Amino acid sequence: MAEEQKITIRKQKIVKDHTKLKMIVFGALAVGVVLMAAFAPYLVPCDPYEQDLGSALLPPGGAHLLGTDRYGRDMLSRVIMGSQSTIFSALLLVVIITVIGSAVGIFCGYHGGKLDSFLMRVSDIFLAFPGMVFAIAVASVMSGGILNAVVALACISWPKYARIARSQVMTIKSMPYMAAAKLSGSGTWKMILKHIVPNIAGPVVVTAVLDIGTMIMEIAGLSFLGLGATPPTAEWGSMMSNGRSMLQTSPWVILAPGAAIFLTVMIFNLAGDTVRDLLDPRQKGR
Repeated sequence: MAEEQKITIRKQKIVKDHTKLKMIVFGALAVGVVLMAAFAPYLVPCDPYEQDLGSALLPPGGAHLLGTDRYGRDMLSRVIMGSQSTIFSALLLVVIITVIGSAVGIFCGYHGGKLDSFLMRVSDIFLAFPGMVFAIAVASVMSGGILNAVVALACISWPKYARIARSQVMTIKSMPYMAAAKLSGSGTWKMILKHIVPNIAGPVVVTAVLDIGTMIMEIAGLSFLGLGATPPTAEWGSMMSNGRSMLQTSPWVILAPGAAIFLTVMIFNLAGDTVRDLLDPRQKGR
């Protein structure tokens, strides 16, 4: 029996070490992608906006590793520069919806009452609509633009965080240490900042990291439809939209930004899955 327990403990340790290794690898890749976006203007081999019609639609190779588009602009440079618009817009969006949604959820869960019921019914209304369709409608009314796309997606994405935060707060509020903190004279803000926020941070952070990839796709989707970044701004969704008519004749024009979206979303999704595994209470108990 003792030998079986040792084997079980050894297996659990291997799984835990493997999870930590994955976190290091995917975390490093995610940080690398963000750094690439941050230093994009210094990493591009060519001016991503310089047109050279004599070099239009050159295939990958030579001086242009990913080829050129219909205006002769270097695709590699535009993909690198496009990471700045797409990734930072997604990160900004995730920060906005995380802060707003969590604040609403904490308020509703802690105070309750009629305002809680009203805000939750509002979130139900937003959740009842197909998210992307509602975002398209809002972005259309706001006449497009990358910032308007972020606002449109923020309008339909915050209720999820409000629901998560509220459910966590409702559970935490009934804990004995909350009653003890209240009896010791802790005010509302101290209770929230010291006892509630740290305890709900895990699920919220995991959801936020997993949402980065989703928001990258949705921002790219709005740009693809002409409701996000506008030409000549280098943005992956907009680049795919501009090159969709050349898929058969010059496929690299659409495949390059498409591959960038695929790889970036995959990296952030894998990093989010690993963060979830590390913060899993069952993992912590091992």
